[in-house]
Amino acid sequence: MVYRLPPLNTLRLFEAAGRKLSFKLAAEELDVTPSAISHGVQTLEEWLGIPLFHRSRKGISLTTAGGIYLASVSDTLKLLGSAADRVPYAAAGGAVRVSVAPTFGSRLLLPRLTRFRERHPDINVTIDTTHALVEFPRDEADLGIRFGSGNWPGLTAERLLTETLVPVCAPSLLSRLQPMPSICDAPLIHITTMDEDWQAWAAAAGRGPVDCERGIRVDNNQMAIEAAVEGLGIAIGRRPMVDPELERGELVRFDEQEMRSRKSYWLVAPAERLGRPEVRTFRAWLLDELRSCRAFADGGAGRTTDAVSSATPLQD
Repeated sequence: MVYRLPPLNTLRLFEAAGRKLSFKLAAEELDVTPSAISHGVQTLEEWLGIPLFHRSRKGISLTTAGGIYLASVSDTLKLLGSAADRVPYAAAGGAVRVSVAPTFGSRLLLPRLTRFRERHPDINVTIDTTHALVEFPRDEADLGIRFGSGNWPGLTAERLLTETLVPVCAPSLLSRLQPMPSICDAPLIHITTMDEDWQAWAAAAGRGPVDCERGIRVDNNQMAIEAAVEGLGIAIGRRPMVDPELERGELVRFDEQEMRSRKSYWLVAPAERLGRPEVRTFRAWLLDELRSCRAFADGGAGRTTDAVSSATPLQD
């Protein structure tokens, strides 16, 4: 059968432009020039004989026909990607793209990645730590490492590790605070993006209530650790993320009471992505690496499938 097909590369350019509603953003995503996006879309419009975008000084918007065509093109590209993932007996090679929560990426993944490169020099790994939701299969990520309950429908979710929460501070701050104040009177560091922070720990440890309006506020775990090392206050340390500072003596426990997090870090992916040899290789390596991690051993590995949103929230 002879298929009447448009220039296939123009479909990729059009899909990105239609999804982003911007030639510039589409160009950045595909690593081409905005002019290439514009020319590709124009070629497709000429082939179809209809306009796909309204163009104005304020930007672009899809025409009615463009919106209908975008939905079909997006579905077709997803099918093509899935078909490639299902090709059997392919050799492990190529590339793996991993979307990961920033602190997990910098503290647990990157320090171990050299060993993966030594074992598998033919597999290129891209680490994406942008603060965005991973939408499988639309986004290009093969695997996601995210923090949550493990309930994401349509995805395979495999527990990697569970954190343990404990208050930590710099030794210099601890010495300045003698005699030891209660948590209610101590200078605190709060992480605004975490729903398990001082209030959760204090309630579990019977130390509350904690005034969450008092103290320094930061938006991620890495900054909280750095602020604590600088002696700016007491932070909720999340083991194993904070273990390097504890082992080096840069931080010490302010309170011995620990709290096990209700959430875990999970390795998530659509089942079809796990069929790719290089993805299987990376997954097996990561699980093997984390077996030496205290939180992995304590938390245990578990799996759930087809569990609330195919977007994995980026908490860190």
